[in-house]
Amino acid sequence: MAKTPKEWDVENNEFWETTGKGIANRNLWISIPNLLLGFSVWIYWGMVAKYIQRIHFATGGELFNFTFANGGMPYEANAYRALLFTLPAVAGLAGATLRIPNSFMIAISGGRNVKFMSTLLLILPALGAGIALQDHTTPFVVLILLAALSGVGGGVFAASMSNISFFYPKRMQGLALGLNAGLGNLGVSVMQFLIPWAITVGLFGGFGGDPYEFIEKGETVRVWIQNAGLVWVPILATCAVLAFIFMNNLPFHKCGPTPVAVAKYLWLTVLGYIGASVGIFLLIVPWGGFPMLLKTFLIVIVAVAITLMGMRFLTPKETKENLREQFGIFREKHNWVMTWLYVMTFGSFIGYANAFPKLIDDVFGVYRVGPNAGELTGLSSAGYIFIGAGVGALIRPVGGWLSDKLGGARVTHWDTIVMIVATTVAGYLCAIAMKSERPQQYFLPFLLTFIVLFATTGIGNGSTFRMIGVIFEKDMRGPVLGWTSAIAAYGAYLIPKIFATQIKAGTPQYALYGFAIYYFSCLIVNWWFYARKGAERPC
Repeated sequence: MAKTPKEWDVENNEFWETTGKGIANRNLWISIPNLLLGFSVWIYWGMVAKYIQRIHFATGGELFNFTFANGGMPYEANAYRALLFTLPAVAGLAGATLRIPNSFMIAISGGRNVKFMSTLLLILPALGAGIALQDHTTPFVVLILLAALSGVGGGVFAASMSNISFFYPKRMQGLALGLNAGLGNLGVSVMQFLIPWAITVGLFGGFGGDPYEFIEKGETVRVWIQNAGLVWVPILATCAVLAFIFMNNLPFHKCGPTPVAVAKYLWLTVLGYIGASVGIFLLIVPWGGFPMLLKTFLIVIVAVAITLMGMRFLTPKETKENLREQFGIFREKHNWVMTWLYVMTFGSFIGYANAFPKLIDDVFGVYRVGPNAGELTGLSSAGYIFIGAGVGALIRPVGGWLSDKLGGARVTHWDTIVMIVATTVAGYLCAIAMKSERPQQYFLPFLLTFIVLFATTGIGNGSTFRMIGVIFEKDMRGPVLGWTSAIAAYGAYLIPKIFATQIKAGTPQYALYGFAIYYFSCLIVNWWFYARKGAERPC
C-alpha cells in the first residue's frame, strides 16, 4: 500500500521534479479508470431504460408491464416512455446529491480511501441490476432503488477532481483536471458502446440467467439485458484493489487511520443519501396539479438543503470543524457565479448523455412519439449513441489546454455561442422530425448537431474548471471544484425529467429551446464577470 508522503509542495519546482511528479502521475492514472467506471455505472440507466422500452413494446406490453403509481393500471404509450425516464433521473438526482458531501470528502477521508470505497460500493448496484433485470416482473420500485445506489458513481466525481487538484501545481491544473475529468467522463461513451454488445451474448452462463426473446422486423431477437449491470462487476473489483494499493492520501488532509477514514466516508455518504432519498420520494409521489417544471427544480433545492444541514449538524465535532472551514466558499460570490456557468457545461454534458439513448428512440426510432407514432422500418440507434458523449469526453482536455494558452473566460465565451446555436438547431430538427412520416431523414443532421453540442460541453468543461483553478486559492479551490461539480451534476436529473415532461406532451423540441435560453444567460454572466475589458476577475 502506498504511504502518505511526509511533505507535499508541488509549487516548489525541485520538489515537483524529484518527488511530486511521479506520485501525482501515478494517482492520476489510477484515478481515471476508477472515475470512468463511476460514470459508467451511474449513467447506464438511460441505456437500461432504452432496452426495457424496446422489449416492452416489441412484446405488445407483455414484459416489463409496470403499473407503478398508476392505480394498478398499465401506462398509455407516451406515459410509459415518460415513466422510464424516472430511472436515469433518479440515478442523476442521487449522484448529484452525493457530490455535495463528496465535495468536502477528500480533506476528511483522504483521496485513496474515498476512491477505493466508492469503487467498492458500486459493485452493489451493478450486481443488483444484473439480478433484478433477469425477471421482467421485478417491481419498478426495486429498479428505482438500484438506480439510487448507482448515484455513488456520480458523487465520486467531486471528490476525484478535488483530489487531483491537490496533486498538481497551478500551472498544470488545466491539463491534469482535464485528463481526469475528460477520460473519466469517457465512461459514459464506453458504457454506451459496450452495453449494446454485452447484452447480445450470454457472458455469465447460468448465473447470468436466460435471455429475453421477441420478434422485431420479422426476426427473433435475444438479449440479456441483465448484462448491462453484471459486465461491470469484475472490472470494478479489480480497480478497487488497484486504488487501495497504489493511490496516496496527502499529509495535510486530516483523514487519520484507514478504518477511521472509511467510517467518516460512510457516514458522509449516508448523509448524502438522506437528502437524495427525500428528493427521490418527492419525485415519485404525485403533487396533484402542481406545475411539473417547478416541482422538478424544487426537488433539487430540498435535496441540497437537507444534505447541507445534515453535514452541518449531524457530523462529529472534528469533522464539523473541518466542514465549517470549507463551507466558507458559500460566502464567496464567485463560487455562485462559477456554479451557474459550470451547470451549463458539465450539467449539459451529463444530462444529454443520460437522456440521449431514449431521446433518439422516442423521436427517430422504431417506437416513437408524435402524430406518426408506431412501428417504423428504420433506425437502430445502438451504433450511434456513444459518439456524442465520447467526443465530449475526449475533447475536454483540449478545453483545459486552450484555456491555459488563451484564457478560460475567452474560451468559455466563444464556446457558449456555439452551444446556443447548436441547441437551437437541434430543437428545430426535432420539431420537423416529429411532424414527418419519415423522421429518419432528419436523424443524420440531428446527430451531427448533437455531436457539435457534446463537443462544446466538453470544451466548456475544461475551460470553466481552469477558470476555477485560477480564480480561487489552494484552500478554496478543492471545495469550489467539488461544489460546482455537485450542482452541475443535477443536469443528469433535470434534463431527463424535462425531456420526460415534453415527451409526454409530444414536444421535446421545447426542452432544447429552453436550454438555449439558459445558455444565453451564461454568455452574459461570463462576459460581465470574466471576459470583458475591465472585468472583475479576468481569467
